[in-house]
Amino acid sequence: EQPIFSTRAHVFQIDPNTKKNWVPTSKHAVTVSYFYDSTRNVYRIISLDGSKAIINSTITPNMTFTKTSQKFGQWADSRANTVYGLGFSSEHHLSKFAEKFQEFKEAARIAKEKSHEKMELTSTPSQESAGGDIQSPLTPESINGTDDERVMPEVTQNSEPRAEPTQNALPFTHSSTISKHWEAELATLKGNNAKLTAALLESTANVKQWKQQLAAYQEEAERLHKRVTELECVSSQANAVHTHKTELNQTIQELETTLKKKEEEIEGLKQEIENARELQAQRDSLTQKLQEVEIRNKDLEGQLADLEQRLEKSQNEQEAFRNNLKTLLEILDGKIFELSELRDNLAKLIECS
Repeated sequence: EQPIFSTRAHVFQIDPNTKKNWVPTSKHAVTVSYFYDSTRNVYRIISLDGSKAIINSTITPNMTFTKTSQKFGQWADSRANTVYGLGFSSEHHLSKFAEKFQEFKEAARIAKEKSHEKMELTSTPSQESAGGDIQSPLTPESINGTDDERVMPEVTQNSEPRAEPTQNALPFTHSSTISKHWEAELATLKGNNAKLTAALLESTANVKQWKQQLAAYQEEAERLHKRVTELECVSSQANAVHTHKTELNQTIQELETTLKKKEEEIEGLKQEIENARELQAQRDSLTQKLQEVEIRNKDLEGQLADLEQRLEKSQNEQEAFRNNLKTLLEILDGKIFELSELRDNLAKLIECS
């Protein structure tokens, strides 16, 4: 891997406990670089603080880099289960980093599509024999992947002006991140719920079928017991009855064993039904939480609009006050000038007298 673009920034991570506040992972500005792994055809963002890797994020086509202020940006990494934030010394550095992020994200998407096309082509190859007969296609058994390796190059540690994340942008950005997270979880739960519903319907049908089989087995057992009793009454065929009885007893034992297995399967299906109900309750709870988050976002937007109106009103009042002061100063200047003329006249009168 070789660095293809580098910049310097202050590195933050979202607090894993509160999911609201930013936690600085570097005491000063560090080098943040884009790396390209030609062997795996992937792009990564790596940053080191001394010998410690504070960022090791693989860029995927579904990632998004968001500018939350003029000097601060962030992106979520689902593999690392965290949100990274970068504070830059200027807006130009932030814009450049965001452009490279979008560029490498698009390159990762194209590489992924090419990889899928290559896999589809190699999954259905065909060979022709010398006589022109088509041989059976060869299918690869598996394609094994390897985990990303950490790359730790030496990084210089020169201090730069530190850009802090703006307080106003954090609640909205975090709320958006939480909303996306809950929406993804809700979509997953919906898919699981559909699967469990189908499994529940199939299990219900199987339970009905097994109940019918159980009733048939019980009837067969009663019939066999009656048959044994009738055979025992016939003394002339005692030996044959004994042999037949043994066989019937074995058949009864086999039926009882089958009955126990079916009962165990029914208990397992009941447990699956309970699990499906619990997942339904969890889905309802997550839906309610998502609605609460949306309501909170609307409240925060209303508060922001109110603050903006107050700020504009305060600015207008200050401007009016300044204009009044200017007018008062002009009046005072005129009065002072008049008093000066009056003093001069009085002095002249005193001299003349």
